[in-house]
Amino acid sequence: MRYSTLTTWLLLFFVAGSYGQNQTALPQVVNYHSYDYKAGVQNWSIAQDQSGILYFGNSEGLLTFDGKFWRKYPLPNQTIVRAVKVGSDGKIYVGGQDELGYFSPDQQGRLQYHSFNHLVPAGEKQFSDIWSILEHDGSIFFHSKNSIFLLKDGVIKVYKPNNKWAYMGLSNNQVYAQEYGAGLLKFDHGTWKPIGNNPDLIQTPISAILPYGKDTNLVVTLKKGLYLLHQEEITKKVTEIDERLHNDRIYCAQRVNDEWLALGSNANGVFIIDKFGHLVQTFAYAEGLQKNNTRSMLLDRNKNLWIGLDDGIDQVAINSAVKFIYPDKRKQVTGYATRIFQNHLYVGTSNGLYATKLDITKGDLSLSDSKFFEVPNTTGQIWSLEELNDHLFIGHEEGAMVVKNQAASRLYTGTGSWQFRPGSQVFPAKDIIAGTYTGLRHIKFNGTSFEDHGQLQGVPASLRFISFDNAGSTVWASHPNHGIYKIDLTPDLSKIQRSTLLGQNAGLPADRDNYIYRVKNRIVVTAQKGVYEYNPAKQKFEESALLNGIFKNRKIQYLHEDKQGNIWFISNKRTGVIDFSKPTKSHPYTLVDFPELAGLTLGGYESIYSWNDENIFIAGNKGIIHVNYKKYRNQTARPDVHIGQVRLPGANDSTLYGGYGAPNSKKPPYLSHKNNAVHFEFASTMYEQLRNIEFSYQLEGFDENWSAWTNRSEKDYTNLPPGDYTFKVKARNNWGSESSVVSYTFEVGAAWYDSILMYLIYVVALVALLYYILRWQKKKHRAEQAHLRYLHQLELDRNEKEIIQLKNQKLETDISFKNSELLTMTINLVQRGEVLKKIKDNITALMKLDSGEHTPAFRNLLKQIREVEKSNEDWDQFSIHFNNVNFDFFNDLKRLFPEVTPNDLKLCAYLRMNLSTKEIAQLLNITLKAVEIARYRLRKKLQLMPDTNLSEFLMHLPKEQKV
Repeated sequence: MRYSTLTTWLLLFFVAGSYGQNQTALPQVVNYHSYDYKAGVQNWSIAQDQSGILYFGNSEGLLTFDGKFWRKYPLPNQTIVRAVKVGSDGKIYVGGQDELGYFSPDQQGRLQYHSFNHLVPAGEKQFSDIWSILEHDGSIFFHSKNSIFLLKDGVIKVYKPNNKWAYMGLSNNQVYAQEYGAGLLKFDHGTWKPIGNNPDLIQTPISAILPYGKDTNLVVTLKKGLYLLHQEEITKKVTEIDERLHNDRIYCAQRVNDEWLALGSNANGVFIIDKFGHLVQTFAYAEGLQKNNTRSMLLDRNKNLWIGLDDGIDQVAINSAVKFIYPDKRKQVTGYATRIFQNHLYVGTSNGLYATKLDITKGDLSLSDSKFFEVPNTTGQIWSLEELNDHLFIGHEEGAMVVKNQAASRLYTGTGSWQFRPGSQVFPAKDIIAGTYTGLRHIKFNGTSFEDHGQLQGVPASLRFISFDNAGSTVWASHPNHGIYKIDLTPDLSKIQRSTLLGQNAGLPADRDNYIYRVKNRIVVTAQKGVYEYNPAKQKFEESALLNGIFKNRKIQYLHEDKQGNIWFISNKRTGVIDFSKPTKSHPYTLVDFPELAGLTLGGYESIYSWNDENIFIAGNKGIIHVNYKKYRNQTARPDVHIGQVRLPGANDSTLYGGYGAPNSKKPPYLSHKNNAVHFEFASTMYEQLRNIEFSYQLEGFDENWSAWTNRSEKDYTNLPPGDYTFKVKARNNWGSESSVVSYTFEVGAAWYDSILMYLIYVVALVALLYYILRWQKKKHRAEQAHLRYLHQLELDRNEKEIIQLKNQKLETDISFKNSELLTMTINLVQRGEVLKKIKDNITALMKLDSGEHTPAFRNLLKQIREVEKSNEDWDQFSIHFNNVNFDFFNDLKRLFPEVTPNDLKLCAYLRMNLSTKEIAQLLNITLKAVEIARYRLRKKLQLMPDTNLSEFLMHLPKEQKV
């Protein structure tokens, strides 16, 4: 999309010279190129539905536009769509090559094509292109060269011409058609009847038939111009463009308003003529169209003229309150200043002064016929235009000039001049002060002419902005980089008495970017931040109580008060007005912005001239901007808004709502949890105010509040939790008028793991889990108890073992001790036996030596020794110790071998103790030989084999006797 705003460079300026601009100002032209709408270049027809959506018959199918988004819908056979008609039933009827049918929204608001070809009788299906479609009396008419198809009640009737059908149209509730060689016909109760008798309509094709009056129609032909059809009489209508049509063709026509008619040609763009046939305006390449070859036209419901071109689509805001003045399109000069003087409009530009005569009787002077001419001797940069004492002053880069009777004369040269201010509010002013490149200059008026009295010495600075205070003797002036000058003049204004430079030292935010203006009889300064007024008592600047509360944080570069007391301003190339004639509930004014002018004003050299409320002139980058503010205030129609598409990003077949028909006409869609991201598109069909429209939206169930106003027309929501949602959107224009709210409802489902069934499963699983946990805990507790019992038992067993071990150790100790005692006793017995034997041997020896004196005594002693040796006391004591060590040995031996004798038991005991034969003989008091014999006998009693060791056997005495 390209906002040309009539700034297209004039490459074919000779075309403009021939057909030229006829009105003082031209409306805005918006260009839509094929790469904007991404379809074919040719656009054959245009229609609009009740919601404001536009439909174009395009060379690649049906093209739609909702103010923001373009969409293309091809026909099944991929053919050209030459005809489009929105029916009263809401269906979009289309016709292509051998194809006729309609588009209508499905339940999701997506356009679906439905063909009527199956209703066409056999033999009539090869009908080539459908060139026009109309609706009348419940019937739909399709026009091709070979046939006219009438669709009614699901049945198609075919009307065949004798030659070819050249045209079909509807005007004043009557269907007309033209047949080659037969002229004009009207449809009357199912038949076509010839009307009129003008031979021109037999020879030339008709392009359009439009209402001209209650009983009169305007017939537009392809090559012969215009005709009037009145009561079946056809007469030629003469217009100012008849000669221009000799080498041109009129393809289409459209009534613009009650007075104007638009004619689309194939070579010269669009002609606008009034009802008298006068040329009002030409729209062609020079006026901003992309092409001069027009194919179709439509006046939309907001009075914008849409033009389908051979390459592209253009929108002309033909009834707009904002227009553009180009005094010289061939040079595309910048407009700096404007004045209406002596019924002429003067425009000061970067290349001199231009003027055109005006029809002052017209309220809106932009509608005045005009032809600009360059005022002689004014070539060069013009900074300002001021009307003083019935003369027009020109602030020029080379000095000052005065215009009267469309002629300019130089007042002085040598220094450029910015502005001029009268020294008195009483007309005529005798003294005039000029702000120049080098300071102030004094000019006197002698009643008939002006005299230059030269430079006022004292302030040699470039003073671009100057203004007198109420007393009339102090000039306030500003230099963009120095500050504000307070200059006191002598009463005759001929000299400077005193000058004071004020800036940051006097309360301003900075020394630079300060501009002086006179508003509401006050001297105000717009600074880098805020608006200030001078307080004489404090001799410093203070924030303006009147304006700072209105502008708040805006940085204002320019102020201008119109005759109605409204304050116009420019802030960062954005234009607005404080309208005190329209108070609101909260303020005694309305603050109006002009978004359509954003970036179009002349930055750094802003200028606004208000002649009246119908004619506001604003300096522009290219030419002058004209605003009919009275009309602009009345164009405050409530904006509309509609939801274009609702999609699931990234999903296949993701369109939930296609933008056509009523949203949520059926049950609101249900979205699965994985599709919890939704993309919304929305727009307004106030096509002439697209740059003025802002949107606010809210997703109920997710957003707590409405969003801030924005010019964005898309919104994405992601990761939406389960629930019911309603997306709501509204629009507003720059007057603050809001549209009604439109909405779209949908539901996001829970994840599979977040459903009621799953919650039941979760409950069951939880109960089962708790059950198994409790069971496991119980089992674990039991296991732990068993383990504890086991550990306790182990501890008991260990303790018992320790006790047993201790007992065993004690027993072993006891046994060891007893063995030790037994061994000791045995050793003692053996030693005692040896001693006794030695004593006995010694006594025996002494007895042999003794002569007999001591023999009885020795014998008695020997007897006692033998008694001791034969005594059983030692054995009894020994057997006690032996039994303590070898428990139940003797009983077992007796049980096993009943034949053993007490002596055998003694021998067995000594053998178990592994005593030697000598020791045994000593203990038994027998000889060694007797010991061997006793051993031999014992073996026999014990029934031992020869190879069995007797001592080993006794040490390991078996518990049971061998069989």
